[in-house]
Amino acid sequence: MRRSIATVCVSGTLDDKLTAAAAAGFDGIELFENDLVVSPRSPDEIRTRCADLGLSIDLYQPFRDFEAVPPAQLRANLERAERKFDVMAALGVDTVLVCSSVSPDAVDDDELAASQLSMLADRAAGRGMRIAYEALAWGRHVSTWDHSWRIVQRADHPALGLCLDSFHVLSRSAELDGIADITPGKIFFLQLADAPNLSMDVLQWSRHHRLFPGQGAFDLPRFVDLVLAAGYDGPLSLEVFNDVFRQSDPARTAVDAMRSLIALEDRLSVRGLPSAPQLAGLSFTEFAVDGRSGPSLRVALRGLGFTHTGQHRTKPVELWEQAACRVVLNSAVTEPGAAAINAFAITSEDPQRSLRRAEALLAPAHPNVREPGEAELAAITAPDGTSVFITRPDDDWRSDFLPTGVPVAAGAGLLSTDHLGLAQPFDHFDEAGLFYHSVLDLDHLATGEYAAPFGLMRSRGVANPDRTVRLALTVALLRRGEWAPAVADPQHVAFRTGDIVATASALSLARLPVPDNYYADLAARFALPDDFVATLRRHGILYDRDSSGGELLHLYTPVLGGRVFFEIVERRGGYDLFGEANAPVRMAAQRHRRLSG
Repeated sequence: MRRSIATVCVSGTLDDKLTAAAAAGFDGIELFENDLVVSPRSPDEIRTRCADLGLSIDLYQPFRDFEAVPPAQLRANLERAERKFDVMAALGVDTVLVCSSVSPDAVDDDELAASQLSMLADRAAGRGMRIAYEALAWGRHVSTWDHSWRIVQRADHPALGLCLDSFHVLSRSAELDGIADITPGKIFFLQLADAPNLSMDVLQWSRHHRLFPGQGAFDLPRFVDLVLAAGYDGPLSLEVFNDVFRQSDPARTAVDAMRSLIALEDRLSVRGLPSAPQLAGLSFTEFAVDGRSGPSLRVALRGLGFTHTGQHRTKPVELWEQAACRVVLNSAVTEPGAAAINAFAITSEDPQRSLRRAEALLAPAHPNVREPGEAELAAITAPDGTSVFITRPDDDWRSDFLPTGVPVAAGAGLLSTDHLGLAQPFDHFDEAGLFYHSVLDLDHLATGEYAAPFGLMRSRGVANPDRTVRLALTVALLRRGEWAPAVADPQHVAFRTGDIVATASALSLARLPVPDNYYADLAARFALPDDFVATLRRHGILYDRDSSGGELLHLYTPVLGGRVFFEIVERRGGYDLFGEANAPVRMAAQRHRRLSG
């Protein structure tokens, strides 16, 4: 199937949009009228430009407020339509999207609507064109797909068919089964958009919060399956209105859009991707450090019970270990700055298949710079620039490190890496969620929002089925101004322990102080025993409980090296979240520590 994208999906001028769509591999576009109106190119020039880029113009849109109007308004609408047909002829496009009317002049009369749409279809047919009628979710009288289908059936004109838009259909929670029974050939066009579940005015929801497939909560595979069952053979086309996408780099947005379609097609079995191999866990987390942040992290790692076990053969890179927890400190930074998680590694049962899948999803691997005899590690680049290495189960990469000969410390009871906390750039939060979901086949966990000291934050968890790989992605929901936290986009590594109280007692580094007010509130909210709360307070341990009774006990370090920190977690009873409710407590405590320290 061909792939198309509406020009409204991406930022920039029409030239920017066309260039981005072609570079991302799209076959065609939907030309949004506003983009044409503001373009200095004539319709003929736009047609030529699209042809030069290998793009077809699959749809011209939108034509608004046409049907079920009084005679005088109908005459004006038909004249307006003829002018649009002239533009379409110059563009070389044969299908126009006609939205169900929102005009106060429209009347609730299906027979009249069908009759007038038939008249419009007559005129279109005379020009070799077609009318794709779409029910807007906020249409004045026609707001559901089945209502628009009844009108198209009543009109019974070969040049009149349906445009089905997943947002307009799924936002109304409409019954879908009847879609498969639509007469073959009468679905003229299919538009796809995902969206989060929101309780708000449907027009505002549509205009500001649509997402690419796989980034929201809609069941797009079922919807598209039903459309295909009705015999639809046109393009899969994206029409996404989103405030962030419309101000982001169009080239990146177009690649994100294409990745979403490729992943959707895989779920539909329209085109197959290399299957995602099973992931066994996080192999290591790498921090980029300089002469100032490096010593701070080394002290913290020793305090957490880690041992510096290896030094890279050819690079200024250190390996620190405790049980299955592995941290790499990389001092080969080009510019001094705050410490940062610049890479992490995931163990795959079939690394080559993981890399082939990534390449098919527009995330080609780049080889690691290595000397002869060193392990061949390949990495893909996440949306925030982090390198994601794919390692073999035998951990052959460890052979690149020469033993330091330092006796392994007793440790503090840390067992493995529980999760990574990765703050995302404002423009790429949804892109990151889709990247990890499609490329690494990590499932979306809960997405939530919380009020933090410096504004509203959103958190989204992704994980593999057995939870050996967990990532917590966060983003500030508004761009930060001058009044902003000193630590921009903090990152952290969380280590798992089986007994957090014993681990806390074994630590020899400062942990984050938690205010007494928190524990007083904790006791009230969860009715916890006094002695249990006293133990939590003594060790600076925070607590959360989920709806099924699972519990999380966790503690934090202060911010280290200017940007990063560590977390220790103990999960009880199947707790599967990340303690998001305690994030504001942690953020406020870290700021207080910074200001007082």
